Amino acid sequence: MDEKFKDILSGFSSEIDQEILLKYLQGQLSEEQKHEVEKKMLANEFDNDAMEGLAEIKNKEQLPFLVENLNQQLKRKLKLKKQRREKLRFKDQPWLYAAIVIILLLVVLSYFIIHRVMQQS
Repeated sequence: MDEKFKDILSGFSSEIDQEILLKYLQGQLSEEQKHEVEKKMLANEFDNDAMEGLAEIKNKEQLPFLVENLNQQLKRKLKLKKQRREKLRFKDQPWLYAAIVIILLLVVLSYFIIHRVMQQS
């Protein structure tokens, strides 16, 4: 099975191989193997719900293409989300640090000057 088909199915339980899941959905497993997969699915409610949703797809031959399409959409959305997060992130800017240091020095210097003037009077 092509590696890119495995991405979307990686959220499933690690007990069940992703290739076996696709074969299960396409009806390519023996009854004994189907029973094993179903038994493992009962342990995880999320896996069971996801498999029910995938089982409702009418054309099982298109399942790998649908999985690939879902992977591409997911990657695209995650990439856009990451780009937005990067735009909002505070980037290191040396001039900003220099300005903060200068302002702090001016405040401290002003304090000492005012304090000295107050002592002389």
